Amino acid sequence: MTAPGAGGDGPDGLAGLDERRRGLVAGAWAHITRERLAELVTGLVDVPSPTGDERPLAEHIAAELAAAGCDARVQPLDDRQANAWARLDGDGTGPDLMLYAPIDMLTVGDPAEDVPWIGDGLRPDMRPEAAVDGDLVTGLGASNPKGHAACVMMAAEAVARAGVPLTGDLIAAFGAGGMPTNARPTGPRRNTGQGAGCSFLLEQGVWADFALIAKPGWTVSWEEVGLAWFEVTVRGVHTYVGSRHRLPYDNAIAAAGLVAQGLEEWFARYAERHTEGTVAPQGVVSSIRGGWPRMAAVTTAACKLRVDLRIGPRTTPMQAKREFLAALDAIKADHPGVDAGAELILAIPGTASDPDGWACRSAIASWEALEGRPHEVIRGNSGATDANILRGRGVPTARIGMPKVTDAPFEIDFSRGMNTVDLREMERLTRLLVRTAVDTLTRSRDDLAGDAASATEGARA
Repeated sequence: MTAPGAGGDGPDGLAGLDERRRGLVAGAWAHITRERLAELVTGLVDVPSPTGDERPLAEHIAAELAAAGCDARVQPLDDRQANAWARLDGDGTGPDLMLYAPIDMLTVGDPAEDVPWIGDGLRPDMRPEAAVDGDLVTGLGASNPKGHAACVMMAAEAVARAGVPLTGDLIAAFGAGGMPTNARPTGPRRNTGQGAGCSFLLEQGVWADFALIAKPGWTVSWEEVGLAWFEVTVRGVHTYVGSRHRLPYDNAIAAAGLVAQGLEEWFARYAERHTEGTVAPQGVVSSIRGGWPRMAAVTTAACKLRVDLRIGPRTTPMQAKREFLAALDAIKADHPGVDAGAELILAIPGTASDPDGWACRSAIASWEALEGRPHEVIRGNSGATDANILRGRGVPTARIGMPKVTDAPFEIDFSRGMNTVDLREMERLTRLLVRTAVDTLTRSRDDLAGDAASATEGARA
């Protein structure tokens, strides 16, 4: 494929802009090249950044953006975790726009932490080592999140190098701790994931009137699921295998299997009930703990299951908790003798912005200009991102990203989808980010008066 506006036969990507903005966008686009995108994404992949240890990558990003003429900074959360952000100053008459991407990895790229849970071993794409093959780049996080972060970097570079006269500030922000994970065992803090970096960024005054978050999906999205985590404790009797036939016997692990199966069946019904708008919240039993691996001769008195239940923007964590506990009660009723309880241990509400607010309108206009057709809404989404943090703090936010690679010489499973990016798609996404930035940051605040407020109010409707 050839990216729209990149010399192919498709639309030029400038439709809907006046002559002045067309020239400014085209001038910035001239600084976007696949060669530079390849440099940026390989540079990001080659710097390991598991959740809690993003500081070296934040320093790398800030150095790259500073070299491109941006006022770039590293924002430490502690001695190992940090955000990066950069600002291009406007003249103060227009709104500020944040282009945002997380930078941490869901897995680590180290067999000591990832194996055997990720598989029998680490494939090359599961390691923080970039490889370029034509238009494809592979390596840990090459697409999600690092390919998207590279597009934000390229967009900021292009606007800076083109010298676009901005009315408001353009902020390129890169958040640590964006993955849905709690701290790894080696971390000094417990709150290293679940949007910790994005939250800290906003708390420390790095704010904007509107935001675009770059995360997967070639569609403009204004709704995001949140998540509720539960720890389910299934109780049994601690006893000895040699006395199983002589003493009371109630195996918590066997009972936990019944509970897990019941929950897996309930998740499908839950998703069907809560599918609305663009979201279809899902659930999963993700881990199990129980017993002494060193002592197979005895049973455990408790077995614990961890559950991630996604919640739509119109479902509160407390509503989800009560629904989950009712489902657990129903499972126990189906299996008399099973003793189980659950505790809500983490909750991040889902959020929505007004699709008619400026952030979405401008991004959709850019999408349609690049595609040459009406915007295609992708529904049934169940992925959560830092868009929830941005919207939850009051920043109207649209989400836009790249589609998962399909034209590859290997099967695209979950990991390869995260770890493979197409430079042509990166170019297209970067063009969209630049066009939306110029469309926003060449207007006055009066032009967009009411959009920031209406977007947040629409999310609560």
